[in-house]
Amino acid sequence: MATLTLGFLMDPLETVRVDHDSTFALMLEAHRRGHQVLYFEQGWLRFNGRCAEARMRRVAVRREPGRHFDVLEEASRPLSGLDVLFMRKDPPVDAEFLHATQLVELCAERSPVFINDPAGIRDANEKLFALRYPDLMPDTRISRELPVLLDFIARNAQGTIIKPIDGFGGKGILFLSPGDRNARSALELLTQGGREAVVAQAYIPESRLGDKRIILVDGEPVGGVLRVPSGDDHRGNMAAGGTPRKAVLTDRDREICARLAPELRRRGLLLVGIDVLGDFLTEVNVTSPTGLVEADQLDDVCIEARVIDLAERLAAERPAR
Repeated sequence: MATLTLGFLMDPLETVRVDHDSTFALMLEAHRRGHQVLYFEQGWLRFNGRCAEARMRRVAVRREPGRHFDVLEEASRPLSGLDVLFMRKDPPVDAEFLHATQLVELCAERSPVFINDPAGIRDANEKLFALRYPDLMPDTRISRELPVLLDFIARNAQGTIIKPIDGFGGKGILFLSPGDRNARSALELLTQGGREAVVAQAYIPESRLGDKRIILVDGEPVGGVLRVPSGDDHRGNMAAGGTPRKAVLTDRDREICARLAPELRRRGLLLVGIDVLGDFLTEVNVTSPTGLVEADQLDDVCIEARVIDLAERLAAERPAR
């Protein structure tokens, strides 16, 4: 395989956890294969009057906490000079992030292979995209109106999960029971006094056993991890203290993946992490899905190798300059 130039739009490399970060695992695999690895932050991206460019750092990476990368070169480069660009900026998906997804498309000569496609990322809100498949989901409402939300809570005897539409890492997720005297106040806070819609979802009791993060590469499930909440919390997110456990994919899991695959491929969403609770799809994560390292360790697989295989194949299929 010819040497490729792989770019990573991501958060500061200094801050990554080398034993957990999925983006870093992808960089390690690319570096191991001899490809050039460049990274840049969202704030380093700009338009130069003709095309998008960024201040980029070419790096050598290694899994050594505290000394996990060396900067080999730093220079401004057009994005058209990249063979592949991994869009791996962590949420929140705010206005600046959306602007970045538009800027990276402005490649005058030819675009790199995007993983994931910027337009696909814009269209696939991680909480709302799953609503296209209501038969796969728990009973769900999206609203900013307190009477609607309070009525929904009252009708779910086993409880309701409330979460921000643009939340991530388990932040702001609440469990409310019918008759909870905090419900109105909690909803006022989460909806910013009725100015922002939230997600209300019927509680799935199996969530106590953990929620399953399943990694899909080009629409195919390649691994997963069960994220088990601590005894005093309802959230399984590892960022919120959940514990990773080995996940076994069921027939239902594979059915959900098969339903999603055609639309994910059509939108260029090539590296995706879906969340499944019991038999229900709850989220489709497309910005910078995590779980690769944990799934590798628990399933004895190498998901990042599958991703770089795909990147190499797609880069080889690009039209010549």
